[in-house]
Amino acid sequence: MPAFPLTLLQPGDTAHIVALDPTHPLRRRLLELGFVRGARVDAVRRAPLGDPVQLHLNGTHLALRAADLHGIQVVRPAAERAGETDA
Repeated sequence: MPAFPLTLLQPGDTAHIVALDPTHPLRRRLLELGFVRGARVDAVRRAPLGDPVQLHLNGTHLALRAADLHGIQVVRPAAERAGETDA
């Protein structure tokens, strides 16, 4: 499965970060928060109207607006990808 925006991750899903848009307006702050290549991120839940999104990253729970997550590309873990091809 190719990389996709973090905004598409559904509650309960896990992914690994593969890229952060170099022109993202919050790039520096997101890197400081741990949104770095290879980091595992879990989608915990979405607010009733879909924004913000609660994430679990590096032992910390964060709530970020969906608009701020668009420039973050993720992939599903290899074990989950293997299960998708078997179905």
